[in-house]
Amino acid sequence: MNGSTSSRPCGSSPWTRGRVAAGGAALTAWLIVFHGTVPDLPGHPGSLLETFLPWLGLAVPALLIAALVRRSATALLATLLPAAAWLGHFGHLLVPFSSGPPPTRAGLTVVQHNAADDNPDPAGTARALLAADAGLVALQEVVPATRPAFEEAFRERYPYHTVQGTVGLWSAYPLDGVRPLDIRPHGVDPGWQRGLRATATTPHGEVAVYVVHLPSLRITARSGFDSARRDESAALLGSVLAGERLERVVLLGDLNGTVDDRGLAPLTTRLDAAASGLAFSWPASAPLARIDQVLARGAEVARVWTLPRTGSDHLPVAAALSF
Repeated sequence: MNGSTSSRPCGSSPWTRGRVAAGGAALTAWLIVFHGTVPDLPGHPGSLLETFLPWLGLAVPALLIAALVRRSATALLATLLPAAAWLGHFGHLLVPFSSGPPPTRAGLTVVQHNAADDNPDPAGTARALLAADAGLVALQEVVPATRPAFEEAFRERYPYHTVQGTVGLWSAYPLDGVRPLDIRPHGVDPGWQRGLRATATTPHGEVAVYVVHLPSLRITARSGFDSARRDESAALLGSVLAGERLERVVLLGDLNGTVDDRGLAPLTTRLDAAASGLAFSWPASAPLARIDQVLARGAEVARVWTLPRTGSDHLPVAAALSF
């Protein structure tokens, strides 16, 4: 037979090639939009996925390259799915980089920082935080060795402060109703004190300020992503927030989780996260996630951004609040 009459091999069409890449694109889009459907199996794979959810966006250029290599129209169009899903979920957080807050109608700037209990230069850390010119500064891992340096450095700018256990709040405004919070998970030593609540009398009225440090996460070969204690502590804090009577509430803390993490739902269902700004804060050497959070009720967290690195393994996070 004449070779010119042979049929095209099966699967050679641009619309039939690249089915694996197209399937990967659809799966990536599903995980971004419906990450809550990932079952909370032993090892908490759902929480692990949600901790690094923004990084699924890196799959888009990889899928695009695969589609071009395969010369697949189907895979190329399918790549639009995760791209649209990522922009829909995280696009509002993208703003031009700035070392400080953009022009806004914000009424109050706040700073949140896990200062690290082994910080070699607490005085330098305090100077870096002072540069933000915030009205409130919340610190975690304040220990006897570093506390005097913070108190001395902040004394003039923040005449009002309280330290409860290892968490502290420095304020330019009078503080009242200061008390520790018992958010200890079951079985934790009574000396474990990582929460406080205070009322700050600001120019915008009274604001209930919570400063917390939730338990750390562990990733082990045996238990996987272990967030049980963190989740229990978040649930206890959520119960306290449910009973808060003041209209304006600000939560500043190292929550050891992102706002997409289902384990923090007791907090994120009661308080709002930032309207813009990714502000990855941990680890300071190569930030992969924002686990230092500023959440609010009765106020908008207009934007979050990170401050320059200090002697901690976390970057400081600043936020502009609008009332």
